[in-house]
Amino acid sequence: MKDVPFLGDEKESLLASLDRHRDVVPWKLEGLDDEQVRRRVTPSGTSLLGLTKHLAAMEYFWFCHTFGRGTEPLPLSDDDPEMDLRVEADETTGGIVAFYERARAGADAVIGELDLDATGTAWFGPTVSLRWVLIHMIEETARHAGHMDVVRELIDGATGDHVRD
Repeated sequence: MKDVPFLGDEKESLLASLDRHRDVVPWKLEGLDDEQVRRRVTPSGTSLLGLTKHLAAMEYFWFCHTFGRGTEPLPLSDDDPEMDLRVEADETTGGIVAFYERARAGADAVIGELDLDATGTAWFGPTVSLRWVLIHMIEETARHAGHMDVVRELIDGATGDHVRD
């Protein structure tokens, strides 16, 4: 687990906070079989693999798309707002985890290239700073990592909020 530095600069601290929550995502899948990671444990259909897919799309979307960087095709559609949370029959656990890793690497490249005050355009129109996107993605990832905590506990009883060294 990467700790947020007590005396780090702003960008270093924001990225460390995001990374703490990002690291939870693949960790919550460890030791489970394909049926378990796909298991929909809520009436809305929440699954560990669906949350991983969603977070991958959001990493690419918020960091790369907002700042004019290319992405691979994303599972996003105005006509199907649940597309990024749904795991299709032809999608594999390994494929979705690799998608998450590529999205995270793409996001990290943007974070590394830009200053916190750099601006881009959010999908719904306003100009946003990299600082704002980092804060938003810390919120987004922490929220869904918390969902993953609960889903994992419902599947096999495993608990824990962060990877322990």
